[in-house]
Amino acid sequence: MPMPDYGLHRLVSIASEVVADRWTPPSILRELVLGNTRFNDIARGLPGISRSLLVQRLKHLEARVQDVRPLANGRGHEYHLTDAGRDLEAVLHALGRWAVQWMYHELDANDIEAEALMWWLHRRVDASALPAGRVVVEFDHTAPVRRRIWLLNRGELSVCLFDPGFGVDAVITCTTPALARCSTSGERTWRDATRAGDILSQRPAAPARCPAGGPG
Repeated sequence: MPMPDYGLHRLVSIASEVVADRWTPPSILRELVLGNTRFNDIARGLPGISRSLLVQRLKHLEARVQDVRPLANGRGHEYHLTDAGRDLEAVLHALGRWAVQWMYHELDANDIEAEALMWWLHRRVDASALPAGRVVVEFDHTAPVRRRIWLLNRGELSVCLFDPGFGVDAVITCTTPALARCSTSGERTWRDATRAGDILSQRPAAPARCPAGGPG
């Protein structure tokens, strides 16, 4: 029997008018979800977008999924997600996980974003090969957009877009394309990338400690 529609087609069409523009779901909303509220900070996270287009897209989101608040000094505005905007975070994660699962092989290394790459990597880590107990690896993506992302294993491997507050066991410093070329496309081996200096792997100089009042 055909599945009842319940008006879903029209609802999806309405939602798409908000989030289906090229620069909205994968980029601007992602920056807002990551906590970037200033125009220049959002622009730095979107190296391919013009400032005029960013202004246009931000206005498109006003009164739908974000609040615009003037800065205290009167020089500019801050952009904050509304409750409706925060609810879109789960939608974005679901779309990202679907793309990683089914379409990742179609991407060029230069087109892969840091967050998507880390989601792809964490699905392929052999957690049984990691040391017992909690393990935290920090990935410092230096280009094309500066991002710090953590892989945390404490019984289950997870991706942390914000500092989890635990001591770091290792730090990987590289560009996102360099990491993608030796992990997703197979263009290079990890050994070749580290020997060439494209990927730097190091341990913290001293045993890392949790911040005061942070999780132990």
